[in-house]
Amino acid sequence: MDKKILKWEIFGAIFISIIGALFHFIFEWLGSFPPIGGFFPVNESVWEHLKLPYWPLVIYSLIELKFIRENSNNMIIAKTLAVLIDFAVILITFYTYTAILGTEILVIDILSFIIGVFIGQYVSAKVLSLAEKPKWATYSSWVIFILIAVLFFVFTFFPPNLPIFLDPESGMYGII
Repeated sequence: MDKKILKWEIFGAIFISIIGALFHFIFEWLGSFPPIGGFFPVNESVWEHLKLPYWPLVIYSLIELKFIRENSNNMIIAKTLAVLIDFAVILITFYTYTAILGTEILVIDILSFIIGVFIGQYVSAKVLSLAEKPKWATYSSWVIFILIAVLFFVFTFFPPNLPIFLDPESGMYGII
């Protein structure tokens, strides 16, 4: 694995964790302005918390690309895998521990976010260091990555009546 890429991905994990934590509060800080709801959590549902690793990863990846473009391959594949790993760690951890304990624990939620980000960035470093992958993998990754962004906007304003979209504090869905 390329050491330069690994350093960038470790720094990225720190960046994504810090910015993601700040993103948790921005919607409220900006007066709950609906048009920004696709970027920042609008309630305390599990779905809305998946925005916390996604958008900071997008920001960081755009910055990072300028500096590692010549040393890396498979950028969109790496970042799509990273964000899917973030989501998987957050979702599996949350639904497992709440099923066992019957309650939410903020410290576990925060740790699962941070651990997911670090694992995702590590996998990203591995994929960025590999030989270039086939075009179908790149195209598929673009579709998945963009689809996630679109779904954040659609489900913020039109959330399905499913538990993942339910704000446990208000008992409501979407923008409260």
